[in-house]
Amino acid sequence: MMPKKELIRIVRTPSGDIQIDLTGKKPGRGAYLCGKVSCFRLAQKSKALERALKQPVAPEIYEQLERDFIGVQDEFLARGEQADDDEE
Repeated sequence: MMPKKELIRIVRTPSGDIQIDLTGKKPGRGAYLCGKVSCFRLAQKSKALERALKQPVAPEIYEQLERDFIGVQDEFLARGEQADDDEE
């Protein structure tokens, strides 16, 4: 269990698209993962995303999400470090 600020949200939009939501404000059903690719891969392997989003996730969607996750991972982790610095 971690605060939502320390997690990346994956959202299934009302139109059925599955995407990363760094704002945490997009409408739709969401699933939260830690900011590491290893967490994403574990969620894929255990089908945790499918259960959380209540929808099957096609392999090509997982591939795209993984690319997106890798792309935002550094930005997300840097934002978390900046928030830590602001609190001090």
